[in-house]
This record gives sequence, structure tokens and C-alpha cells, in this order.
Amino acid sequence: MFFLRPLFSASLCRVTALCTLVATLTFGLGGCAGLLGGDPLRVSVAGIEPLEGQGLEMRFDIKLRVQNPNESAVSFNGVSLDLDLNGKSFASGVSDQGGTVPRFGETVLHVPLTVPAFAAVRQAFAFAGAAQSGQVPYVLRGKLAGGPFGTTRFVDQGMLSLPLSSPMSGTALP
Repeated sequence: MFFLRPLFSASLCRVTALCTLVATLTFGLGGCAGLLGGDPLRVSVAGIEPLEGQGLEMRFDIKLRVQNPNESAVSFNGVSLDLDLNGKSFASGVSDQGGTVPRFGETVLHVPLTVPAFAAVRQAFAFAGAAQSGQVPYVLRGKLAGGPFGTTRFVDQGMLSLPLSSPMSGTALP
């Protein structure tokens, strides 16, 4: 039986080492998650300018104001946006723009946004129904890419107010 003792103690050492490694990784990654936490970024649309489109698509340069209410800066190396209107996908955009949102600071990003022709047509019909209430719900989702553990997601949502008169006829909509 004395020959089994070295095998038993070696496997016990392996199990102990494995348990120690799993515990260290679990608590270590949990600590990193706590460091990455904080208040969400505040993102708002600061401006919209038309860009030249191709074919039937529409394109816009969206200026996003990103505010960081946290104690650490947020570095990024890419931006992605998705805009939903009336509960349906409307436009999307990406940019390889990089930079840093300083701690307790803000920055303005430029992201080209593309509206496919079919999305515009689909929303035109939806706006006809929403014209009675004068309000259209929107959701802007996006992310600032910063590597495998540094991606920061954001969401801005609210209601867009439609004009109450038709610009072509000069009369109020029903």
C-alpha cells in the first residue's frame, strides 16, 4: 500500500491546485467586473447633417455627445449605432473613430448613419398612423468598442415630435 501513497498525494495536490486556480480566476474576474462597473454613459444626439447618399438610400452625419459620469476615462477605437423608429429598425452606422471620453467629461463623435430605401418607405407608412398623436418613439442603441473587455454599450430612447402641419399644403394634419 505504500506505493499508492505517492499517487494519492500527487492527485490530491493536482486537485488542490486546480481548486485554487478556479477560485483565483473566479474572484479575480469578479474583481475586474467591479472595476469596470459604474454609471452608464449619457449619450444624446447633438446634431444631424445630410450626407450624399447612393441610389435611393439616405445618409446623415450624426453628432453624438457622449458624457462620462464616472471616475475613470473610457477609451474606444470604434463606434456602432442602430436607430429604431416606431419599434422598427430604421438606420445604422459605424465608424472607426477612436478616442477617449475623459473622466467626468464629454466628447462629440461623428458617425455616418445610413437609411436604406425600404426602411424609409416602411417608416413613411408608419408615420401616417403616428401623425394623429404627433409622437414617434425612438430607440438609439450603440457601443463604443474598446477591446474584448472594454466595450461600452449605451441606449437613448424617447419620443420624436412630428410637425403638426403639412409643409406642402400649409394646413394642419387631422
